[in-house]
Amino acid sequence: MQRRAFVRAIASTALVAAAGCNREGHRKRLIAIIVPSEDNPFFKAEGDAAAAQAVALGYRVRVDAHNDDAYRQDNLVDVAIASNAAALILDNSGSDASVSAVRRAAKAGIACFLIDRAIAATGYAKAQIIADNHQGARLVAAEFARSIGSSGEYAELLGRESDTNAQIRTNGFHAVLDKIPGLKLVESQSANWSQSEAFQKTETILQAHPDIAGIIAGNDTMALGAAAAVKGVGRRTIRITGFDGSPDAIDAIRRGELDATVLQPAFLIATMAIDQADYFLKTRITNKPELQLIPCDLVTKANADCFANFKESKCNAPLAGDKENQAP
Repeated sequence: MQRRAFVRAIASTALVAAAGCNREGHRKRLIAIIVPSEDNPFFKAEGDAAAAQAVALGYRVRVDAHNDDAYRQDNLVDVAIASNAAALILDNSGSDASVSAVRRAAKAGIACFLIDRAIAATGYAKAQIIADNHQGARLVAAEFARSIGSSGEYAELLGRESDTNAQIRTNGFHAVLDKIPGLKLVESQSANWSQSEAFQKTETILQAHPDIAGIIAGNDTMALGAAAAVKGVGRRTIRITGFDGSPDAIDAIRRGELDATVLQPAFLIATMAIDQADYFLKTRITNKPELQLIPCDLVTKANADCFANFKESKCNAPLAGDKENQAP
């Protein structure tokens, strides 16, 4: 009952908005874009990039956020179905929890293109375009090890346990770090992707392990929280790395507060999804595999000016993805 009421309310709002558009605009096909959050810089960047590319190609767009709530995601997918969306661009709320929503949209004739996070099923989405989190995690772990001299104690801040990417990243970190005999993991805690929670967890870790040499974080938000806690106690020699390539993290790298991050190319992935959706809607084929892994780039102080707003910009500095800097 609540879901039907939600869908009717959102669909009615969409119809009212459409009625206010001119006839030409209303004839444009709709692409629904659903992201986890419009407050988080990464998710906002991918939503904005997808919307801009879709509008440039002549589509109407609607951008919504599910807030990592599978129930809300289900409702938003039902709204897309009720609105006769031609395509759905979805950064989903969970690998297992999202399968039924994607299957339902596909059954309704909506071409589904998943970004950032894969689901635990194939054959329903036309494409699943995601950053290669394992490759990116290995890249930043290798840089983390170099920054602390390949010896000493370190701590790890993990993302939300229900998020598949959190597990993939920690596996990638340890594929590199566990092979280095001089490194010792003394603390591993989830900070749920949260800056404030990472700040609190890092304060506790520093009290329990005053001699740690570094902190490796599963995303930039947690890395920034850790950096603030480290700065608060004057431990400027502790090396900290993140993951995502957010503008705030890159600024912190320039200031020397973080040592490295890896850029998830949110802008590229989002525009690829729109381009592939457009091609499919015009040809009914994709000419692409369903699962597409997009490599990440290491960002350090040496090449920080090569990246902005979750995309690579032109510069003359060598990119960390070059052969000599590849993780093992």
